Order: sequence, then C-alpha cells, then structure tokens
Amino acid sequence: MNNTGGYRPEETQGELTTAPTKGGGTGAQKPSTMKGLIKQMEPQIRNALPKQIGVERFVRTALTALSTNPKLGACDQKSFLGSLMQAAQLGLEPNTPMGQAYLIPYGNQVQFQIGYKGILDLCYRSRQFKTIYAMEVFQEDQFNCRYGTDPHIEHVPADNPKGDAVKYYAVYVTVDGGVAFRVWSREKIEAHAKKTSQAYRSGKDSPWKDWFDEMAKKTVLRDLLKYAPKSAEVSQAVAHDGAVIRADVTDDQMVFTTEFEEVE
Repeated sequence: MNNTGGYRPEETQGELTTAPTKGGGTGAQKPSTMKGLIKQMEPQIRNALPKQIGVERFVRTALTALSTNPKLGACDQKSFLGSLMQAAQLGLEPNTPMGQAYLIPYGNQVQFQIGYKGILDLCYRSRQFKTIYAMEVFQEDQFNCRYGTDPHIEHVPADNPKGDAVKYYAVYVTVDGGVAFRVWSREKIEAHAKKTSQAYRSGKDSPWKDWFDEMAKKTVLRDLLKYAPKSAEVSQAVAHDGAVIRADVTDDQMVFTTEFEEVE
C-alpha cells in the first residue's frame, strides 16, 4: 500500500504535501555516506524534534545506530532519512536500550518500527492515561480475566516462571477513570506474526525472531489503543509503524512517501 505525502516537522497531525527544509536541500552536494547525510540534515532534525529533546543527543544516537549496525549504512539514503525524521518528529531515540523505536535494515531499505516502550512513552506524554502497560503471562502465574458487562482482570506473577509466556495483555486507566484491557494468547500472537511478517514466516532475522516478547506486547497494546483516547503523536506513531518512509529533499521542501511492505 502506498501513501504519498509530505511532512512538516513543526506539526504532528496528518501527512501534508510539502515541508520547508530551511537549508540542506538539493542545492548542496549529496552526501556519499549516511554519516554525512545526518550531519547535512541536522537543521531539519532540529526542527522536527520536540523542544525537550536536544539535537546533539539525537544525532549521536543516530550515528551510534550506524556504527552498531553497518547494514544501515548500506541502505537507501531516502528510506534511512525518512525513518530517522519520523523518529525525530515523535521524539523517540532509535536503536537504543530504551527500546523506543528502531531503524531496521531490510534489503536495501530501512523500515521504521516503534517499540512498545515508545508507545507507552507517547501515551504518558499525552497526559490522557493514569496507567498503561503490557505484560507477559506465564503458565505458573495466577491469571484471570473476563469481558462483558462486568470486565475484570487479575494477574499475580509467579516468583520464578519457566518457559515461554502463554499469554500477553495490555491495560490502561485514563485520567478520568476509564479502564480497558486486551488479552491475546501466544497462539494468536504467533498467527499474527506469521500473517504480517514475511521474514518471520521464512525463519529469517526479524524483530519477531529477536524480540518476540516485545513485539507481542506491542501488538496487544496496538489492539488496546484502537478505541482509546489518543494524541496526534500516538496516532501518527501507530499509523507509521512498520513502514518504509522515503524522504525526497529539494531546495525548499521535503516530501515523504510511505510504503507498507511485509518486511518485519
């Protein structure tokens, strides 16, 4: 599925036709490396970042991502820049132990993936949620839930669980007292992964292979948030999760093309 649109770093709602670049357009020589691209686009990254996040820290994070995963440096520059700018606009540091967001090389393209911790961060920033989290459930845990007119969920984790998780669930409590939860079995999660991820079906390296529990919690969180109150940032993050975002820079604007492919 293709969706062609633009991007304004100063705004967070929707995809717009164009975005001013304020320097660093095609009037400058195209960088030969990803590191050079990051340095050249630093003014645009600064414009995209929320005010509370410094551009120097974010640029260091991007450069570290390139150093720790050389495959990123061999990818298409437009897809790398698009994913990096998406992370910048959301204020999520990519490829760090915080697990907020990931720039993932797939072939010669870079895919933007938001981590489940990134979703939680954006939800808390929106100040609409008092509590929101996702957890695994193991066989030895005490776990009960019911839906219907009197929904209820209760989880008492075992001290030393063994084996893989058998369920995953997500819960939120809004600031005005609203409560909702979703529970998925491991079998349902695995079926979803096989349906949506070509790499997982074929046994190749993928986020599902490397971080199954994190991807499972993100999946159930996304299901929970379908009908929850959401800020523009949360909606945008969920909408672009798993996308290849290509950024075309001209002298005075930046245009983004978003493609969703089975590359997870």
